Amino acid sequence: MKILTLGFLILVIMSGQLHADDQLATHTKITLNLDETAEILVTGFIAPIEENLSESSFKEWDTLMNLRVAEPEKRYPASVFHAFLPDTPVSIGESWKVEGEGALTLLRQLHPNPSLDMHINVGDSRGLWACLRAYNDTFADIVFRIHAEFKLEDGWFTPSQFAGHLVIDRIEEKVAFFEMSVPDGPINFDVNWKRNKYANHSIVAGGFCQMELRAGTQDLLENVEFTASILQETAEHALIQRFYKSQQINWVPPEQVLEMVETQQKPIHAISIDGPLMDESC
Repeated sequence: MKILTLGFLILVIMSGQLHADDQLATHTKITLNLDETAEILVTGFIAPIEENLSESSFKEWDTLMNLRVAEPEKRYPASVFHAFLPDTPVSIGESWKVEGEGALTLLRQLHPNPSLDMHINVGDSRGLWACLRAYNDTFADIVFRIHAEFKLEDGWFTPSQFAGHLVIDRIEEKVAFFEMSVPDGPINFDVNWKRNKYANHSIVAGGFCQMELRAGTQDLLENVEFTASILQETAEHALIQRFYKSQQINWVPPEQVLEMVETQQKPIHAISIDGPLMDESC
């Protein structure tokens, strides 16, 4: 949803500057498994958002003001986390689709009515994707991104994205660490409120929220040396290209474009944007 004006950003591209996905180095493929008999305790958290809304009138919406985590703690069988694992061996930088029902099971710990269908989205950004970021003989670090929202009474709550890590203990075949959260940002969600259930229109606003699911501790990776890895930023870029075709464009900063025009003798295309291109917030 790209309705709330965030201030204008001018991006400039050169005609014909489309490129294919970056070619990542080829590595040995590995298989990732989980012990079906294991259980994982997951904690959930949603911070009150009353003071973080861009539109003060939304404070009259009791459902939104009282939005809290449905279950602060819950135990899951390891089978739920199989949703985040690939069906076949994968190499570093390789991405795959996350199975939807497993992700929805976890999201219901935050709120009972999650949806992957993105009610207002008519573009290419629906989906759930994961990527193998790093591994050694003991651990495998999976980075993932999920686009989902929650159906509230008379409206919708749409986070910018859910991003996270799933770290697998390859020896024990257990979940060593799991985190799924809405990334920080000046505005990282929007809401769609149908104030009058008999009317056909609704109003929107954005704001900042803290919303997460977590299991285990990330400290275990602090001094780990991986056999093979890519940067976190590289993994995130590989995932974002699965959601947005705009990220396959070779965007050129304005300060570089004039020099490129002279060198390549190509026309300039300037685009004015009043919202983010890379997530589902306003």
